Amino acid sequence: HEADAQKPRQTGIVAHRGFWNCDEAGHAKNSIAALRCAQEAGFWGSEFDVNMTSDGVLIVYHDSDVEGKKIENHPYSEFKDYKIANGEVIPTIDMFLEQGKKYPETMLVYELKPHSCAEVEDRFVELAIENLKQHGLYDPERVMFISFSLHMCEKIAAEHPQFTVQFLGSGKNPEELAKRGINGVDYNHLLFKVNKKWYKMARKHEMSVNAWTVNSKGDMKSMLKMGVDQLTTDNPL
Repeated sequence: HEADAQKPRQTGIVAHRGFWNCDEAGHAKNSIAALRCAQEAGFWGSEFDVNMTSDGVLIVYHDSDVEGKKIENHPYSEFKDYKIANGEVIPTIDMFLEQGKKYPETMLVYELKPHSCAEVEDRFVELAIENLKQHGLYDPERVMFISFSLHMCEKIAAEHPQFTVQFLGSGKNPEELAKRGINGVDYNHLLFKVNKKWYKMARKHEMSVNAWTVNSKGDMKSMLKMGVDQLTTDNPL
């Protein structure tokens, strides 16, 4: 057992917004092509960002607005024809998960973007879970959740405790999050350098540990040496 404890942890490489940084994906973040490229390359996971329209359609898009239109205040019909960098339309979560299902070994790292109030966020979480069930992906071996919204992290942790849920923000240390029932952290990698006790604190509470967005070789070596469970990067190769 002592020998096992000294073994370095296996760190999963997560392609940030998919493996978009290649010609095959058309350099389009959060595209279906970027997800497919991450799957085909064999990375541990592929991260993607999800927002909800005013009529309850979940779309895979990072920003809270599209060309000045706040996504949660407008119906999907106003975004359905908008093209991203590689010519794809903005994917709905249904389109995205159809591709996600094809490679069971690739973890889908599902980021729920913060919305305006708890009521809207509750609806967002409920739709996200319902949608995963419809696609046969309500499975902690297939999907994990990350969010800057403490409210949504708490809701998922309370109602779906079998899933890994990692808080992305910097305002709570691992101990505070563990008290709220949240079982993971996904901090900016620089936070681990500033708050040197946070990594051990997370391990003390048996939390999963992810770091974002780790793009330089030096920072990657530092995070790998620390022993994070996942390393999220724009440069997964």
